[in-house]
Amino acid sequence: MLVAVVAGGLAYTVTKNSTRPQGGSGSIGSADPAGAARRADPGRTPGGWQDWNVRGWLRGAADFVNPVVDGLWGPERMAGAAEGERSFDGSAMPRGVSDPEPDAVSARPVPRPYGEQAPTAGRLFFDTPKGPAACSGTVVRDPARPGRSNLVWTAGHCVHSGKDGGWLRNIVFVPGFDKSGPAAGGRNSAAPLGIWWADWAQTSQQWIDHGTSSAGAGAAFDFAVLHVRQAAGATRSLEETVGAAADVGFDAELSGSRSLVDIVGYPAGRPFDGSSLFHCADRPGSFSVAADQPDMYRMGCTMTEGSSGGGWLVRRGDGGLVLVSNTSLGSRPAAWLAGPHLGADARRVLTSVSGRFAGK
Repeated sequence: MLVAVVAGGLAYTVTKNSTRPQGGSGSIGSADPAGAARRADPGRTPGGWQDWNVRGWLRGAADFVNPVVDGLWGPERMAGAAEGERSFDGSAMPRGVSDPEPDAVSARPVPRPYGEQAPTAGRLFFDTPKGPAACSGTVVRDPARPGRSNLVWTAGHCVHSGKDGGWLRNIVFVPGFDKSGPAAGGRNSAAPLGIWWADWAQTSQQWIDHGTSSAGAGAAFDFAVLHVRQAAGATRSLEETVGAAADVGFDAELSGSRSLVDIVGYPAGRPFDGSSLFHCADRPGSFSVAADQPDMYRMGCTMTEGSSGGGWLVRRGDGGLVLVSNTSLGSRPAAWLAGPHLGADARRVLTSVSGRFAGK
């Protein structure tokens, strides 16, 4: 049974399965979360929520754990996070002063091969208490490791459920995800460049403290950075593997600009199914969810849930990509998307994750 879970406005999609929470079946504060996964009943998904006490959901930045569960994200499980219903009603949202609502821009498929057209894009998979889920993400440059980044930018609600929850589980990034891709050497054909497990995630404290599923609360701080790795023994970084990484453009002045911004993501709600990469190009306007929160950006785009966390990109004169925002929430029916302004708080998140792995 497919359901939609709202998180920060534009929901990720989930599929109910055997990983539904069962209170008291394990300690979320266990010193050996991987051991809890190994002790799971054979008939239930390893690393599933049945091994954790959801009432004690890990919340703080220091609590993030994401032990690798070999073979968890196979093609069938990825397909189970591929579609859902629209999740955000923009008409019900409190507003400050915003630019006029933009005209809808139809999402267009990104031409294949994705490695040439959108090398920094990928799909994010993770587990929620209600089942497998999916978002979008972007490979970004690591200031501490030029040319060898293992960092992924996404939305905060794709890694943490905000004030009413905590860190999500079994988070992986699949660069160049393409369900239609040809099989290569017996590998998962939808993951041509491998499955990268997050060994660290960080979002804004504002999202952790205030982010909710209603009225866009916390959306102005709905961003996150992951550090990912492949299997033990792998020597190539994520950036080297995909062949590119986007710079992060902090404090970008987009409203009123003549420059086109390209939103890239994997929409999964109808009429999309999450299997392919889409994009929308438009000129952003200013958007306010509340007078006491920073203004966001808003663009016409008909992408649906699953595109959450996808990069808002501009291309420099030298051809390089700059990420200036990420998809946080959208309207119903699908006509526009909104993303946060990336200021000092976003810079601190990137700097913190980069510094944590500097020299490693």
